[in-house]
Amino acid sequence: MAYMDRGVGVAAGFFSALLVALGLVGAGWLVGEGIIEGRKADSHVQVKGLAERDVKADLALWPIKFQVTGNDLAQIQARIETDLQTVQQFLRDSGFTEEEIQRQSLQIQDFGAGYGGNRPEERYGVSQSVLVRSEKVDQVEGVSRRLGELVAQGIVLQQDWNATGPTYVFTRLNEIKPDMLAEATASAREAANQFAEDAAAELGGIRDANQGVFVILPRDDVPGSSEQAQIFKTVRVVSTITYSLEN
Repeated sequence: MAYMDRGVGVAAGFFSALLVALGLVGAGWLVGEGIIEGRKADSHVQVKGLAERDVKADLALWPIKFQVTGNDLAQIQARIETDLQTVQQFLRDSGFTEEEIQRQSLQIQDFGAGYGGNRPEERYGVSQSVLVRSEKVDQVEGVSRRLGELVAQGIVLQQDWNATGPTYVFTRLNEIKPDMLAEATASAREAANQFAEDAAAELGGIRDANQGVFVILPRDDVPGSSEQAQIFKTVRVVSTITYSLEN
């Protein structure tokens, strides 16, 4: 009887082990399938779409700064007022309205302060600036090249200030953003479709998208010329989009 019990026990143990082994095999197959399906579900491609557009500035900001020096503040003040009228008249004659010509703050410098007995020949300097703010960008560009006419009338321009010239601004970026984003998205999808075709896969839906940052660049890459100094500019956006891939 003991021998038979041991036989039954061995047989039971064998069948138990067999069931466990089959279970492990089945579990392994399921895990394997899970990994494969998981990898399929995780298949994706990330692409970038580019959109560019050439635009023209629609606002010009042009500061003109001039200075009078001397030792008598009252005389300097009188001269700076005369020079201001000369500058304003020059701008009016050039086609700018009173609303486009903005008088800025007056600045007074004491060149002799802190020098003790070694004061410069002219102690005081008074600076006045005028800001032209206009949507007539072509006109601003043309008139800004004629500053020599003011110099010929005795206006002392502060060269460090005026050498930079007008600043040209494009203010209608929000108007072109939707169309440019659509172009960037279409460009990205075209690239994703090509990738899917090469990979023998089907392009799925969008998993993630980053519209990117709009940047305004100079249209002409001229050394030493900034974007703000050019009337014509290029607006660019690069969108990053992730698509699912289906086998």
